[in-house]
Amino acid sequence: MTKYFLLAGTASLTLLASQAVAQDAALDISSDHSYHAHHGHHHHHSGHDHSAAPSAPLGIMGDHVHDKGEWMVSYRFMRMEMEGNRIGTNSVSPEEIVTTVPNRFGTPPTLRVVPTEMTMDMHMFGTMYGLTDRLTLMGMAMYKDNSMDHITFAGMAGTTRLGTFETESKGWGDLKLSGIFKAYEQDAHSVNITAGLSVPTGSIKEEDTVLTPMNTNARLRLPYTMQLGTGTYDFLPAVTYTGHRDVWSWGAQYTGEIRLESENSQGYAWGNRHVLNLWGGYQWNDWLSSNISLSGSTQDEIDGIDPNIAAPVQTADPDNYGGEIIEAGFGLSLKGQEGWSIGHEVGAQFTLPLYQDLNGPQMERDYAFTLGWKKSF
Repeated sequence: MTKYFLLAGTASLTLLASQAVAQDAALDISSDHSYHAHHGHHHHHSGHDHSAAPSAPLGIMGDHVHDKGEWMVSYRFMRMEMEGNRIGTNSVSPEEIVTTVPNRFGTPPTLRVVPTEMTMDMHMFGTMYGLTDRLTLMGMAMYKDNSMDHITFAGMAGTTRLGTFETESKGWGDLKLSGIFKAYEQDAHSVNITAGLSVPTGSIKEEDTVLTPMNTNARLRLPYTMQLGTGTYDFLPAVTYTGHRDVWSWGAQYTGEIRLESENSQGYAWGNRHVLNLWGGYQWNDWLSSNISLSGSTQDEIDGIDPNIAAPVQTADPDNYGGEIIEAGFGLSLKGQEGWSIGHEVGAQFTLPLYQDLNGPQMERDYAFTLGWKKSF
């Protein structure tokens, strides 16, 4: 389902961009002028007035470029919650998992440890610099704090719950470097092309103590989802279309994560990921705008295996990663207008899953919440 959504959305993105070029001569210029008059901003052909159009959703990167010599710094905090498990589109209980899902590592014959809840906190520090009026450089560093709750079932079989435990990993993730090129801009329409590189600076050897089915404590390498980085160099392409008319804005963006290496130092590579975002926004006044969004993502399973990740738990199996997800979001953005607040912008975004088809058993998404701040100078 998500693949069809991505294909249709990509076609729509191409159509929107081509229509923007074809219809520029027919644009209602008076409407565009009324927008700027209403908000007290003026467009200059020599620069980009980022305050003129409502902001894109907080999670969208690469929707704008900066003037030559202009800087922007930003901070985002994102929390993602996962609770419960799913195989495909069907929710499954811990008892179903430990009695029906085979353990790929042999003994015991079925899984005996089940994750029940996961919290991912991400602190993202970004900077952007306008190298020219059409090319902006961007860098982002991320600090992660992951925690996962588990149930351990007693012995080699059965549904007797032995106890619970929590694992945690925290530290810096992979560094992301990108260039954003404004391929097209005319009146209220623009198209940006982004090319980025993810540098494997995050650890992929995190460990913690677990409760085994034999009622012992063992220190093991944590599963893939609890590691801090991918361990591979990854290509990060994106194409972004944005438009606005009067107090309305809209946009579409394709982003990808393409692994540039067949495996990392531990013998595996995350599956390639493709995401399509669609959104619309409304400018309520000079300082407040809101948006709604729809996103679809598809990701392949992990290729290869880390021989040090071997336990009777679903997260240790590389086949239980990836799938298709559709999410809806709502966001707000506030822009400073006077004194010290000029150039500052804060925002919030909340997303909920509408559809999940997961390579499972796999933990299902519950919600994600993002808070952000940025300052241009």
